[in-house]
Amino acid sequence: MNQADSRRLPWPDADAQRASAALSSRIRDEISAAGGWIGFDRFMEMALYTPGLGYYSGGARKFGAAGDFVTAPELTPIFAQTLAAPARQIMAASAPRIVEAGAGSGRLAADLLLELERLGTLPDSYHILDLSGELRARQRETLAERAPHLLGRVDWLDRLPEHFEGLVLANELLDALPAHLVRWRGEEASGTIFERGVAWREEAFAWEDRPARGRLLERARRIAAEYPLPADYVSEIGLAAAEWTAAWGGILTRGALLLIDYGFPRHEFYHPQRSGGTLMCHYRHRAHGNPFFLPGLQDITAHVDFTAIVESGYDAGLDLLGYAPQAAFLLDNGVTDILARTPCEDAARYLPQARAVQKLLSPAEMGELFKVMALGKDFSATLAGFSTADRSASL
Repeated sequence: MNQADSRRLPWPDADAQRASAALSSRIRDEISAAGGWIGFDRFMEMALYTPGLGYYSGGARKFGAAGDFVTAPELTPIFAQTLAAPARQIMAASAPRIVEAGAGSGRLAADLLLELERLGTLPDSYHILDLSGELRARQRETLAERAPHLLGRVDWLDRLPEHFEGLVLANELLDALPAHLVRWRGEEASGTIFERGVAWREEAFAWEDRPARGRLLERARRIAAEYPLPADYVSEIGLAAAEWTAAWGGILTRGALLLIDYGFPRHEFYHPQRSGGTLMCHYRHRAHGNPFFLPGLQDITAHVDFTAIVESGYDAGLDLLGYAPQAAFLLDNGVTDILARTPCEDAARYLPQARAVQKLLSPAEMGELFKVMALGKDFSATLAGFSTADRSASL
């Protein structure tokens, strides 16, 4: 979507416009200080995480009907209730502790804790890793409303722990970590490779390509050598997501990471027909492709290269425990049995939950695009969720 197409999107109120203008000014200053250009990963980082102004650090509502998009935990508590089965298994094989990274509105934490309480397997502690003060406040509010008696088990972390045993849970986190944009030109692996960045021209943010360097160039050359990319091809390389995963290799002493996100194995991610990449923006339940539209007021995401995630985890000492589409993972963990707790005769309660579960499972909705990956350390049990459709071999 270009700048003209963005005019079809709803316009925010005056306060939101001022906040976006203030963030845009900071990004312009960053570009100027860097000599007129910054990599897209830095633009994305500032647009999402600048304290007080970034999308995840400001005061705008992000999740649910009043926000910009709806995540699985917002659709139905059945999502969290289904995750209780693997959570229970991971804690039993390691330690009764959970870290949730990027906890959104707090719905997943609240509903998961309630289900684990029902099963008699509450964790001793539930840590939320989220740097946004606004989101922390909303998470606390959600927990106080939905599970007030369990709020005392929850605390908030400012940084990754030094060591951890238990379950590390991340739902739609990796897609929001800053990604690099790369442009491959030339049919050979040794062809010219550019990093796509952002400049300020004619009173607007604009794309500008510069020769790629360092680790980014090395990774881009490897991709070009492995896959038949077209002569002019643009896509993302998620160095930050891979680094985040690798960090847990040094932190996790026993237990597992459960990563849920939309994405593909590398051979699908860099498919020749996906020549424009996967970059996507979300604003008031509208998806579009212009990351320069109202910085700070919209989400910016890129799909996950799950091959890169498992490679970085493996190099850091983590084992792949399973990789499956979300639908298969939820079905293996009894999502339909949990839905059946609500009598179908009670249409007012049952039908909304059934529609939500259908969205979680449908290949045309979230069932196929979203994947679940488990990485573990000192974890020998066969983890529930990967018995019918483990696609680890596709990575």
